[in-house]
Amino acid sequence: MRTLDLSPLLKSTIGFDHMNRDFENAVGNNDVSYPPYNIEKISEDDYRITMALAGFSEDDLEIELDGGVLSISAEGAEEEADQERFLHRGIAKRAFKRHFRLAETIKVLGADFENGLLMVDLQREIPEHLKPRQIKINNAKSTPKLVDEDAA
Repeated sequence: MRTLDLSPLLKSTIGFDHMNRDFENAVGNNDVSYPPYNIEKISEDDYRITMALAGFSEDDLEIELDGGVLSISAEGAEEEADQERFLHRGIAKRAFKRHFRLAETIKVLGADFENGLLMVDLQREIPEHLKPRQIKINNAKSTPKLVDEDAA
């Protein structure tokens, strides 16, 4: 597989050193189909991750937020005795672990599990110091001088 060089894109950015690594991990991830999920933009600042988890219960699922990474996982506990009962098993209940990297401004509001769908609600909260603001340009005449004019 070819490696991608994102350095031309990163030459005018600061603090996005992890972006190249994250991009390579995303491209190299082969099992992107299980379990199926959607990421919805509900409003300007509200998002929802919905995962189709047929066959799982709330007790089977584990949701963890650690260092800006939301992890959703479950152990696949299929019993051998049940295997003989099925002629075809299209509803998989195998173990999985799915990771979502969240921006620093994204907060996890909570999770609901209903009718085999896990819904995790997210919201963007931009701190006051990160919001756009106008910078006042000081007049050269009103700028305090560092050198004492009387001493010179």
